[in-house]
Amino acid sequence: MAFNFDLRVDRSHSDSMKWHKYRDRAVIPLWVADTDFQSPPAVIKALQQRVAHGVFGYGTPPPELTALIVERMHDRYQWAIRPEWIVYLPGLVCGLNLAMRSYTGAAQAAIIPTPLYPPFADAAAYAGRAHYTVPLQETAGRRRLALTAIEPALTGDQALLFLCNPHNPGGTVYRRDELEAQHAFARRHDLVVCSDEIHCDLILEPGCRHIPFASLDPDAEQRTITLMAPSKTFNLAGLGASFAIIAHPALRHRFKQQRRGVVPHVDVLAYVAATAAYREGEAWLAAQLDYLRANRDLVVARINALPGLRLLPVEATYLAWIDASALPVESPYHFFLAAGVGLTDGAAFGDARFVRLNFGCPRTLLDEALTRMEHAVAAL
Repeated sequence: MAFNFDLRVDRSHSDSMKWHKYRDRAVIPLWVADTDFQSPPAVIKALQQRVAHGVFGYGTPPPELTALIVERMHDRYQWAIRPEWIVYLPGLVCGLNLAMRSYTGAAQAAIIPTPLYPPFADAAAYAGRAHYTVPLQETAGRRRLALTAIEPALTGDQALLFLCNPHNPGGTVYRRDELEAQHAFARRHDLVVCSDEIHCDLILEPGCRHIPFASLDPDAEQRTITLMAPSKTFNLAGLGASFAIIAHPALRHRFKQQRRGVVPHVDVLAYVAATAAYREGEAWLAAQLDYLRANRDLVVARINALPGLRLLPVEATYLAWIDASALPVESPYHFFLAAGVGLTDGAAFGDARFVRLNFGCPRTLLDEALTRMEHAVAAL
């Protein structure tokens, strides 16, 4: 079946957060991490059938969805999980906050990479926890986590290690030896690990593959909370269907206890969409990956042709992390916004010299945004 990712769906006056931010302004929004693609036809059909049912009372997790997740972990990652390890969530960000509150005490700290998706650091702030930042360092054209660099600064209060793989921003896909080094660090310091793997299905670089941190060995499995979702994969973010995989019974119990009375249940339409996506969405996903690879190649080529900008290869995700530190402007974000392109300010991720560009959109829209950026840089 052919899927039309070139279709430009008008979201400008819908309930879209992405498009509402610059509503009625001549700005192309390429910031928040959802795509402008219609979700798989099987998902739309399943939702239409469920809506036609007409009753939307409290729901329970569908056994079929649980079975699909177990099967998916086995088939894609050779990771044998059990159904009872799965804890459903109405979004991945609440999983970060639950992990922070479940596995650190008031006097304990987390270890958080930087630059990183802002809700990680927000989770520490909301819980009143201290945190250490560990930098990503560029080596051989890739950004990798330099955990050993912070060991001298650790004081013994650290209890939780946050990881993000594939990494957001930048799209680094960690190799097995890199994950094993992260695991060795976690063992040395007896850390619980919370691994955000929401972009695991969006591997763009040939030869790269996603390896769940918890699948490394039995010790990694027993100390890890893995967060996943179909939301980035199939553009279901607004429905809020996510899950944690927690093998260790005590860690799972603490996580569930922290959730009680605070985090709502997943709604019935989210369950329907997730089930249909995992059951029937693979052909659509394969086509989307081909489209995103072409978009990625276009962005890399055109951004790296501009003086003052630099973009490393994007191994995964649809998010380009653009180094604008050599651009003679005070704020790259505001500079490109004035040119009519709404990117994400790198300051939110920990580095204002960068901007993040979402290339999960029809190519004609992407081409228009890149042309505006080219004209703006040329005008300097």
